[in-house]
Amino acid sequence: MSHDGVGPRAVMRSVAFLTAGVLAVPALAGCSEKDPAGKPTAGQEIAPAERGQITDGGTLHWAVDALPETLNTFQADADAATSKVAGAVLPSMYRLDANGRPQRNPDYLESAKVVDREPRQVVLYKLNQQAVWSDGREIGAADFAAQWRALSGKDTAYWTARNAGYDRIEKIERGADDLEVRVTFSKPYADWQSLFSPLYPKEVMGTPDAFNDGARRKLKVTAGPFALDTVDKDSGEVRLKRNPRWWGRPAKLSELVLRAVPRDKRTAALAEGKVDLAEIDSSEAHRITLAARDKDKGNGAPLAHGPGAALTPGRSLRSWAIAHGSDEEAADEEILARKKRGKAVAKYADEQSSLRGFEVRKSLEPAFTQLALNGEEGPLADERVRRAVARALDREELARVVLRPLGLPAEPVGSHLALSGQHAYADNSGALGGQDTKEAQALLADAGWVSGGPVKEEQKEKKAAGAGSSKEPAGSEASEASEASRTPADSDSDAEEGSDSSEDSGSSGSSSTSDSSDDSDSSDGSEGSTSSDSAGSSGSSGTSDSSGDDGTYIVGEDGKPGDDKPGENRAPALLVPAPLAGLQRVALLDQAYVLGVHGQIEKAKKEKRQKAGKKQRAGRKQQAETEKKQKKDGPGTSGKVEKNLAHEGKSQLQHGGAPGAYAPKGTAAPGRVAAGPLAKNGKPLTLRFVLPSGPGSQSLRAVGERIARMLERIGIRTEISKVADESYFKDHIASGQYDLALYSWPASAFPATDARPIYSKPVPAADGSLNVEQNYTRVGTDQVDQLFDQAIAELDPGESRSLVRKADARIWAAAGSIPLYQRPQLTAARTNLANAGAFGFQTPLYEDMGFLKKGAKPQVSPSS
Repeated sequence: MSHDGVGPRAVMRSVAFLTAGVLAVPALAGCSEKDPAGKPTAGQEIAPAERGQITDGGTLHWAVDALPETLNTFQADADAATSKVAGAVLPSMYRLDANGRPQRNPDYLESAKVVDREPRQVVLYKLNQQAVWSDGREIGAADFAAQWRALSGKDTAYWTARNAGYDRIEKIERGADDLEVRVTFSKPYADWQSLFSPLYPKEVMGTPDAFNDGARRKLKVTAGPFALDTVDKDSGEVRLKRNPRWWGRPAKLSELVLRAVPRDKRTAALAEGKVDLAEIDSSEAHRITLAARDKDKGNGAPLAHGPGAALTPGRSLRSWAIAHGSDEEAADEEILARKKRGKAVAKYADEQSSLRGFEVRKSLEPAFTQLALNGEEGPLADERVRRAVARALDREELARVVLRPLGLPAEPVGSHLALSGQHAYADNSGALGGQDTKEAQALLADAGWVSGGPVKEEQKEKKAAGAGSSKEPAGSEASEASEASRTPADSDSDAEEGSDSSEDSGSSGSSSTSDSSDDSDSSDGSEGSTSSDSAGSSGSSGTSDSSGDDGTYIVGEDGKPGDDKPGENRAPALLVPAPLAGLQRVALLDQAYVLGVHGQIEKAKKEKRQKAGKKQRAGRKQQAETEKKQKKDGPGTSGKVEKNLAHEGKSQLQHGGAPGAYAPKGTAAPGRVAAGPLAKNGKPLTLRFVLPSGPGSQSLRAVGERIARMLERIGIRTEISKVADESYFKDHIASGQYDLALYSWPASAFPATDARPIYSKPVPAADGSLNVEQNYTRVGTDQVDQLFDQAIAELDPGESRSLVRKADARIWAAAGSIPLYQRPQLTAARTNLANAGAFGFQTPLYEDMGFLKKGAKPQVSPSS
């Protein structure tokens, strides 16, 4: 498990790392010719090329986050670098194809099949007769048996992370000859293809000491296209070399070097030529894209981006004047600033020049980001509240926030247990239902959460004490008023502009935040930007207008005894303007959205961005037209907006104008927003939303704040807590110190095995604590557990998948977690590097990676 950019890895089987109301359960399997699994949402992008087009030799430097702590993938501290090494130097009986489905690996396995089902399941493996370890010994039954004994869980001296599948084996024996291995299971096991990938030699698995310590920093015996050469902690490199005993297609590269490069130093490492292949974030991808564009323009052209882009001729002249002025102190400071700026501009230009040798290859990771709802206690312990949260989410919009700026398909994920293209995938989100504000509000009402109560009293007490108190942290209550003013139209615009432009100084809606220092962008600065534009504008930030809610006229808080009421002989009620001028425009846009006039909102936003003179002329023209209309139709008309609404066939704005801007007393609040904060038994409905604060998690925070705004529409307040990356998982997710959180899970080709500990029902431990395994939402049901148990024991593949899909439908209905989108996979690669890049689901073919011969071109590789 991880969250975008940071986070410890939850323990999954090693093969996963080779990929880098009343519930109506639909009948999904065996009833239609159409495969519900479909195809991958995005294809891989690796610059494929025939082996004849690739140079023999060369060294590929591949960036990893850190040196692996262990080379044993079955230990708890194994990571992605461990998997890369294992994939290059060790056997795997099965590997994943481009659809994320397991395929027999012919380099090691001639055949494998279930030969008996009664009285015991028996699988017969026939090994490739050429398959040998690097010491010349044949791969055989002794290696299979040693790995089974180490991972069976029977000997606690082995420090293993997972025993799934191996604990169902009864015995392993030699077949008719040395090339046959018979595996007999004590209980039926549907995911038997997940076993022995990777396969370690008996020298590693034979004893607890060898297993625990012998394979942490070295592998004396290997059997892949590459062999382990050195692990150098000082240089931060793992060096692999060609295996001279390899019997398959020879590796094109002479060496493969995994180099530890932190994420925030990837751009510099690429520019300095230290790495040839690296996973990157959206800002780095944008810089590489800009470098390619600048290359097309020709050398010598000034860069329109980077640290020097904001230096206009006027600013440059002013800087020169200060540097050469009579104020010596100011001149010295300006001279120093000019020198620093010049160095920064020169460094940026040099890096951009070097980055022209790279390109961005993109796909979608075999992993998805989800919203986790902690159901152990508090409001989310009620299934109705969890479902209300889920029904408030526009998952398509959230996918667009992250994926559309990157040019990737923005489709929400429809399953907890597989991704589109994988065998077990089917969109089961219908078991919970799509976005429906009214249904979400009805669920909350049914759960006893109603508008009003102590929340309103607390607000009045706060007003009496003074909302401008210095004790209020920046970005909390002050930013709530400005954040609550954002309309869905603003959200849609942000979705198209990119995730970085969605970053706000505080949390969203009426939510508050404990850390407003991260990613605070001014609204003007974010207009027209995209997620990847952050490279050129990440340094600019603004302060939100946070004037609190003092003096704001709240629609509906009138009609009290003593208030004047209009009568038959009274003049029409006067419009009461809200003292906050900013709220006038926002409320007008809000009412327009309710009545379906999205185009009018877009026009208003466009007019705001025009120059001051043009806005004044447009304002005078609109005022003249309004006066003319009022003279013609009489007082009480609403002008151009009302006319357009009538023309659209929508409900006209009635006398009194837009609620919240010009609100006559007694006007109801807009229907799409809850009338006020919800409360139950004297407690407000407020959820703590925990998000990581690190530089690699901008898109995650953008999604989190967008979710907070969606929840505000149904009356749920959120308190966003931005916490340090290193403590996000350990101190918050795993320990249950959150209500809402965002993190990701890898998609396994064997969900009946790998997903069960993630969604199984927590059970009390002997010490009174709750044993949650990997179910950090603490939400589970007996029915889901039973379906997993049935699926893992069903040897008919179609029936097993059907049971997995039924389990997924029930997981949806329980609403413990809501899958949102497949994570983007962005990789920087040298333009002449072939068969490497954004692999998507597929297991990398290390022997085919290499550099193109001069004049050779890769085949066209679709990215979607």
